[in-house]
Amino acid sequence: MRAIFGLVLIVGIVLAGGAVIMAKNYITAHQVELQRERQARAAERLEREAAVPLTDVYVAERSLKYGDVLTQDDVRKVRWPEDAIPDGAFTDIAKLFPPEESDDRVVLRAMEKDEAVLSLKVTAPGEDAGLTSQLARGMRAFAIRVDVASGVSGFLRPGDQVDVYWTGSVNESIEGARGDVTRLIETNVPLIAVDQIAGSDLDGAIIARTVTVAASPEQVAALAQAQSTGILSLALVGPRDDTVAEPVEVNQRSLLGRSAIEPPTPQVKKKVCTIRTRRGAEVVDIPIPCTN
Repeated sequence: MRAIFGLVLIVGIVLAGGAVIMAKNYITAHQVELQRERQARAAERLEREAAVPLTDVYVAERSLKYGDVLTQDDVRKVRWPEDAIPDGAFTDIAKLFPPEESDDRVVLRAMEKDEAVLSLKVTAPGEDAGLTSQLARGMRAFAIRVDVASGVSGFLRPGDQVDVYWTGSVNESIEGARGDVTRLIETNVPLIAVDQIAGSDLDGAIIARTVTVAASPEQVAALAQAQSTGILSLALVGPRDDTVAEPVEVNQRSLLGRSAIEPPTPQVKKKVCTIRTRRGAEVVDIPIPCTN
């Protein structure tokens, strides 16, 4: 009995040892195959990099909103094709975060994860993220009063472009016009703020009381004059619309398809000559041919 038990024990040990050896060989083979696949992928990646020159570009590590302080934890380095690097992208961490600068950069425009960090989307180190940072050289900020109708039902966002229409009364001495007129006075004017919100991170529609636009001094003068003499209405321009709007002017007559009403021609009354005669107690006028 003991011999049988010993034999069974020996057979079990042999089978267990064989199973361990088989499992070890399988794991070893799997690791070798995995290492071979990794080496093949690395070689393929090196071949692609050799075929397409790549360089380092810093992208957002997380979603960033207007006003967020940009730190080194918010960006990461990725390989980017050299011939497809966006303008203003940062390829050097020392340029994005200068070591001699202790002040932070602030996000000006929303960025999604893995989006390239561009110079126009962040401020310079220590620069304020207010409206002045969004004004190009020679441009001025000007506020326009709006309501639910003139403000495109509250769907305006900073960064949009609008056409500005003026509606008001025109004196008869100006261009021979008279009455109320609606005229397109400015096209493709960029919005930089809606009420006191300068970022584009708005949820839903906002019924604003004012919108702020970036305009040249000449445009500011025209908009100020138009706002003080009439009503301004905004029309939202599509993001990919590169057309140039033609001059537009509509008055009541052109709206209804009517031409100018000419004054009626006076009618000349036919001259009638008569003579007056008495017939008893009655006086009668009798028509006769006119000699003159």
